[in-house]
Amino acid sequence: MNLGNEILSYLENCKHQKKLSELSLKAYSIDLKQFLAYFKYSSEQTLSKLAVSGYIQELHQKYMPQTVRRKIASLRAFLNYLEFEEILEMNPIRKIRTKFQEPKQLPKTIPLRFIEQILATAHNEQCSSTTAYETFVALRDKAMLETLFATGIRVSELCSIKTSDINLEDGTVHIIGKGKKERIIQIGNPEVIKALRKYHEANKSGSDFFLSIDWLLEFPSNRFGS
Repeated sequence: MNLGNEILSYLENCKHQKKLSELSLKAYSIDLKQFLAYFKYSSEQTLSKLAVSGYIQELHQKYMPQTVRRKIASLRAFLNYLEFEEILEMNPIRKIRTKFQEPKQLPKTIPLRFIEQILATAHNEQCSSTTAYETFVALRDKAMLETLFATGIRVSELCSIKTSDINLEDGTVHIIGKGKKERIIQIGNPEVIKALRKYHEANKSGSDFFLSIDWLLEFPSNRFGS
């Protein structure tokens, strides 16, 4: 078997029969040509379990887990094709454990100066608003940003907050997170409470604290006070 020719045939199959995108074809081509280069310089003469496992081990030494996962997927798809076309009697990758645990990456924090710039922009938008709609949206956006930065909750959790979940008197927010787990968060910053209170006074609709603005569109001439 000429491995180089089989790779070219497989890529043609991916292009004309599977109708893969140019981006996918390019990725397959890079990954499989890399495997071909490894195979040519290895001591193995056949596509054996030892040859494939050696290549996978080398991938783990050179690349990040996400890249390794993609390259293994490309090789697996190619070997499955060879098996289906009866070019290989036995698919060596079937007997190799390719699953591995990727290390968890901690979320990146936003520099303080960026947070200050974002909040300053939200404040300026509120001050420069000229219509009822613009004023309401500015109040809402500022309240959302203040809440996010003050509590560290997820955006999905923020969007799920109901009006009944926020107690502005004692500064607490009832959060329902992943797996329906509930927790109470205390907001200690008075500026955040002030932003929430102003927005709450402007929002006259629905049970959703941050998302209900349809009622405002019926009153385009109104203007909220500051």
